[in-house]
Order: sequence, then structure tokens, then C-alpha cells
Amino acid sequence: MLDKHARKLIDPPLNRLGQWIAGAGLSANDVTLIGLGLGLFSAALIALGLTGLALVVLLLSRLADGLDGAVARVMQKTDFGGYLDITCDFLFYGAIPLGFVIMDPDSNAIAGAFLLLSFYFNGASFLGFAILAEMYEMDSIEQGQKSLYYSNGLLEGTETIGFFVLLCLLPTLFAPLAWLFGALCFATAILRIYAARDIFTD
Repeated sequence: MLDKHARKLIDPPLNRLGQWIAGAGLSANDVTLIGLGLGLFSAALIALGLTGLALVVLLLSRLADGLDGAVARVMQKTDFGGYLDITCDFLFYGAIPLGFVIMDPDSNAIAGAFLLLSFYFNGASFLGFAILAEMYEMDSIEQGQKSLYYSNGLLEGTETIGFFVLLCLLPTLFAPLAWLFGALCFATAILRIYAARDIFTD
């Protein structure tokens, strides 16, 4: 819901930094993998209970995630780059809740499982919509220049990162926050399915 507004604020500085990174010789795929590595490191720090340090690493990870597209626009966008980016994003999104489950399995396991289920459902609705949108030659330019169609919804990338930040700041509230966010993910996926029915039913 907030992604298109966030893009207006973050794209100009990211594009300038992306030009510098491209000039230094790093490819967009290199930046994507660096972002994933930082994201997985953040999840490991959460599992160890170091949520404050994990938050710093998590934010660096998401900075890299924003920069890979900026580098790609300077050098060359590829279909594989877009594929790698979304795959790494989904791995990151699953790793952070897993870190909280490992940190305190007695309190967080069931809520974490529900959250991951909701991510799985929401992700499937997102990718399925993108496939149909490609067939119908739709674009999602308001979400930024992407390699695949980004359907909007109640919860998008901006809200998810904000949620992860909140979890790192309030780790003892993981379970109730996970139940709430997971329920909103289910609502997002269901609304997207209804939208797909209206758009793609011949």
C-alpha cells in the first residue's frame, strides 16, 4: 500500500548511489547477493538474541535490495536479475521469522509457523498475478521499474520491512505481532485473488 509513495522518496538517492556502485564495477546481481547475505546474517543474529545488531544489518540488507535495481538501470537490466532479486527477497522474508522462532521456540513457534504460512499464500498470489499480468501486457510502473508485475495490496515491501523493524525493536511481542501481520497477509492475498478474478476472467 505504501510502496509507490516510498519509491518517490527513495528512488532519486538510490539512483545516484547506484551510478557510483556501477562505476566501481559491481553488478546488480552482486548487490542482490550481498543484500541476501546481510539479510541471512541478520536472521542469524536474531536467532542468537542480538536483535539490536540484527536491526542494523537488516536495514543494510534492504538498502542493498533497493540498490540492485538502481545498478541494473545504469548497467543492464536482465530477466535473470529480476528472477534472482525476487527469489532472494522471498528467502529473506522467510529467514527473519525463522530467526525469531529459533530465538524462543516455546513462545514463537506456532505464531511463526502461521506467519510463514501467510507469507507463502501471499507470495503465491503475488507471483501468480504477475504471470497473468505479463500475459495481458500490464505494467506496474507506479511501483518502480521492475522485471515483473508488482500488484499492490494492503501489505507490500514497505510494510513488511516496517514490521521486521518493529519485531527487532519489540522482540518479546513477536507472537501477537506475527498473528496480526499474518492475518493481514491473508487478507492481502484474498483481495488480490478477487482482483485477479475481475481482471482476468474472460
